Amino acid sequence: MVKFIVTGGFIGLAGVILSYLGNPPSTGFCVSCFMENIAGSLGLHGNIRMQYVRPEIIGFVLGAFFISLSRKEFKAVSHGSPLLRFLVGILLIIGCSVFMGCPIKMVFKISAGDITALIGLVGLSVGVFIGMKFLEGGFRLGKPVQSQMANALLIPGLMFFLLFLLLAQPPFIAMSEKGAGALYAPIFISLAAGLIVGALAQVSGFCITGGIARIFLWGPREVKGCPKSTGLLVSIGSFFLLALFASIITGQFSLGWHGQPSSNESYGWSFLGMLMVGFGSVLIKGCPFRQLISAGQGDIDAGASVLGMLTGAALVQNWGLSGNAGGTPYEGKIAVLAGLIILFAIGLLYRERTSGIAPEYQTGLE
Repeated sequence: MVKFIVTGGFIGLAGVILSYLGNPPSTGFCVSCFMENIAGSLGLHGNIRMQYVRPEIIGFVLGAFFISLSRKEFKAVSHGSPLLRFLVGILLIIGCSVFMGCPIKMVFKISAGDITALIGLVGLSVGVFIGMKFLEGGFRLGKPVQSQMANALLIPGLMFFLLFLLLAQPPFIAMSEKGAGALYAPIFISLAAGLIVGALAQVSGFCITGGIARIFLWGPREVKGCPKSTGLLVSIGSFFLLALFASIITGQFSLGWHGQPSSNESYGWSFLGMLMVGFGSVLIKGCPFRQLISAGQGDIDAGASVLGMLTGAALVQNWGLSGNAGGTPYEGKIAVLAGLIILFAIGLLYRERTSGIAPEYQTGLE
């Protein structure tokens, strides 16, 4: 239980400190926002306000990579359907962009007093519930099999390359001079925080959607094949409490509905955006953050999801899908509705006759 408390607590504390040191408000860590920044730096979109090679993302993957190597847990594993996972990775970032934050940022927003983020929490929980029903009904994307080690090294190798670009800053890498991309904590502090978070998350299995899933598995009627465990829920609790404490101490707490950073009054679309994130995360066994950690420890299909997330980050900016202070754009609404239809179609097409949660999904719900 200690590892869960420490992991959540460190994420909450470190994230608020990074915001205090220069990261955007309520954005100590945000997978979707940071992936959009990285996509912009690589020239995958042209929004000059969202261009920066975020060291936190690099740290998440490499922290998980190094600790999994030291624990002899780095394994080249594939579960099948990589292109489908790539597609779902795109949809996860679209859902996050409409809400204006990933599930981790959602917790930071709530801990900083943003009441509107609770709507996102409800949406995420409903999405997780729907996904769990599909798992219980026989949803499968394939059984894990060993693969070639070179495949597992692709995403860690990409992160080493991004680290080189961040430090060398060659002229072909774009860096924002204004906007969210220009707001960042000192590079090496951010990198160190990311490395520690990545290592802790690899050891504990930290995942926001995995923790929420425990709520629906707890009670007199257990879902067939999935053991009881409260570790991930404890992690989320310690994350929230430490982030709340740090937000108050550093003067970043402001309770209210209106005028909160990275929020708007498109409550229904924020709900649906996070519903899509919760639903999709369950289908591919982990939230956007968890995909980065899994890719760092050798999961090839999680690597496909990460590349899908990077692609989604570019599409969000190029197609104007992201929510903003004024609300959710028309294009973003269409993307969310289309994404939900796609997820339901995937859920129905990949159902098998057997019932109960498959063993390959149980590790993400413990």
